[in-house]
Amino acid sequence: MSKALFNDFNEVSAKKWKQKIQSDLKGADYNDTLITRTLEGIDIKPFYHADDTKTEYATRSDATQWRICQTIEVEDVKTANQFALDSISRGAESIKFVLNTPVNTNLLLKQIDLKNIPICFQTNFISENFVTELSQFASDSKFYLEHDIIGNLAKSGNWFTDLKTDYTTLDYIIKQNSKFKSLLSIDASLYQNAGANSIQQLAYALAHANEYLNHFDKNNVGPYAFQFSVGTNYFIEIAKLKAFRLLWSSLTKVYTEKDIQPIIFTRPTLRNKTIYDYNTNMLRTTTECMSAILGGSDYVSNSPYDYIFHNSNEFGERISRNQLLVLKNESYFDKVSNPTEGAYYIETLTQQLAEKALDLFKSIEDNGGFLHQLKEGTIQRKIKASAAKEQERFDNGKDILLGTNKHPNTKDQMRHNLEKLPFLKQNKRKTLIEPIIQRRLAEGLEQERLNAEN
Repeated sequence: MSKALFNDFNEVSAKKWKQKIQSDLKGADYNDTLITRTLEGIDIKPFYHADDTKTEYATRSDATQWRICQTIEVEDVKTANQFALDSISRGAESIKFVLNTPVNTNLLLKQIDLKNIPICFQTNFISENFVTELSQFASDSKFYLEHDIIGNLAKSGNWFTDLKTDYTTLDYIIKQNSKFKSLLSIDASLYQNAGANSIQQLAYALAHANEYLNHFDKNNVGPYAFQFSVGTNYFIEIAKLKAFRLLWSSLTKVYTEKDIQPIIFTRPTLRNKTIYDYNTNMLRTTTECMSAILGGSDYVSNSPYDYIFHNSNEFGERISRNQLLVLKNESYFDKVSNPTEGAYYIETLTQQLAEKALDLFKSIEDNGGFLHQLKEGTIQRKIKASAAKEQERFDNGKDILLGTNKHPNTKDQMRHNLEKLPFLKQNKRKTLIEPIIQRRLAEGLEQERLNAEN
């Protein structure tokens, strides 16, 4: 199409568009009628214009290289290995093993093409011996280790051993192992799944990582892996991930001149998943994975539609993986570099989220840092307050989960379909700090419905 065609049209400023809209409203108030305020305190306007963006920027040079990641919780090593091999044969491009204890790495990695298949190890423990054993495979491999001692403290309320011992072990692992793609991870998904808003998630992820940056020598500022959960607020979730790359770039420049790109793993949120009308979970995870991809994730792992109440099963895992295969191979979500660049709405959201998150991050640092505020309970209180606001909106029907608080199928029976408990269960135990608790929005309503079933 000839560019000369557009010479016939005069430019229209944002001010003129707003005046036209106000005229069409015929006296109705523009702000009350068309402006929506998010839980983050961001006003969503009915239209966006080039005038809204302060600057042009690219948050990533190439957003087409995301990989389909299969997450496997390891209970039996041989079963996990077979699951990994089967997943790879069916389209998985990377594997994440979730480990609660050290395992036999020879059996776990048997017959996996380690040169071409990136492997991530999410370890809910810290062990020098396990990393040493694993390092024998690492030379020609793409291995990511997710050590997060602060994340464990935030989630469980305790260190693995104690602050000094955990840091000493982590120091040793990082100094002795340079073959891995990453050795440190920041679990920002915990904050989202507990009810933190997008600005809090960004600020807490940044402050969480800054604790490690402050501890380690600036010459050892290597790649950090970040775990994010993504919800169904489609455009804000895209902007959230884009904003994080901007924030991380700004933070790491304080420590090193090197360009340290974050490695971003994403997975759909737990918070909005339901046991009733559970097929709608597939719709939620599809849009969430789309946001993760468009936001610039490196690895996207989908969640089976039934994982909150069924044990891992072939059908659920296959469908969740196929959702990503459809996005990549049929919807061409790997063909366009930076597809959101130039979208005034998303770029404005990215800019606002980054600015507000940076302000919160600075406040955390001015008041003792992330670890200090965790110990004081400040982080926990703020997440609880955000979660309470979101829960109130859900309970009042302002935030809708179809099939649960809107258009429920009253004939739906779930009591005898639960293979595992889908509700928060807390065991009373002594903790150093108050743990950050993950909780789904629909839990209270679901328990009422279960109790009312015949």
